[in-house]
Amino acid sequence: MKIVVDAMGGDHAPGVVVEGAVQAARDFGVEIILVGREADIRRELAKHTTTGLIISVVHAGEVVEMDDHVSAVRAKKDNSMSVGLRLLKEGKADAFMSAGNSGAVMAAALFGVGRIRGIDRPALASIYPASQTPAILVDLGVNTDPTPQNLVQFAMMGSLYAKIALGLDQPRVAIVSNGEEPEKGSERVKATYPLLQNSNLNFLGSIEGKDIPKGVADVIVTDGFTGNVILKLSEGLISFFLKYIKATVTSGVLNKIGLVLMIPGLILTLPGLLFLLPSIQRLRKRVDYRELGAAPLLGVDGVVLIAHGRSDAEAIRGAIRSTIRAAEGHIVETIRDSVNETPQPASGELPAAQA
Repeated sequence: MKIVVDAMGGDHAPGVVVEGAVQAARDFGVEIILVGREADIRRELAKHTTTGLIISVVHAGEVVEMDDHVSAVRAKKDNSMSVGLRLLKEGKADAFMSAGNSGAVMAAALFGVGRIRGIDRPALASIYPASQTPAILVDLGVNTDPTPQNLVQFAMMGSLYAKIALGLDQPRVAIVSNGEEPEKGSERVKATYPLLQNSNLNFLGSIEGKDIPKGVADVIVTDGFTGNVILKLSEGLISFFLKYIKATVTSGVLNKIGLVLMIPGLILTLPGLLFLLPSIQRLRKRVDYRELGAAPLLGVDGVVLIAHGRSDAEAIRGAIRSTIRAAEGHIVETIRDSVNETPQPASGELPAAQA
């Protein structure tokens, strides 16, 4: 398997990207094609032992920066994203991964490999670490103003991805709203509800924000704005909680002599809290984006995954692992076949002022 990696994508590129790619090539036995400024990439490769690994470099003279507008994809024609996706389009690789500007990756993918016929807009999906079992959250930010028909397609693609990534036969699908009743929610949500209800998906109905971490649904559908807020808020809350626990355990005279720590609904002695530290570390690992890997851009006609912009070498390795799994799962072919077999919804349009 050949994986194209955008060596210039991310906050810490190309150093951590090259390091993570070397680790992935060694651990997973895949061929890595690093795309970007060749001199910079080879300078980083020289820092690592690559004997026996299949790693090649394809030069791209320009870089789409993390703070660039998506229009930079067109303005910088020789950028590493576009060059890498061209290799994918030409069949010279099996998949593409970047930790760069997510909006720019989507734009480059649309220009470079195009959409799957029948899919109006791609969507970014990620595994969300719910309490019982993980869930697929879609969309994460590339479509802030989708139509009801777009949301139905997101649900369909998310359901197919859940079958591959989570091994589920009939993933439970729900849409995010401000109440469980069908009549609640934005005009977009209310217009989407009956379309999902009449689809062949295993649609449960609407769920509120408090239900998302409970694992009541396997596929959580929302617009990109809301999905991105959910993801970033969850990351922030988990980070705060873990730091608070660590600070409470390691500081303060009263805590060190074993006085109680108050947690809403729970009273733990310090020895009891120390006993829970292994579980807390497992929780940290479960919700760490470095462990969760990269998110697939569902709906484009090629295996394209986007990793976290803050990725370190370990996260890049994990992102490449996710990319391999997506390619092995034939997600593009699965979506393509499903679109051809499933009638597309023709109703549920938003009022003109809301569309």
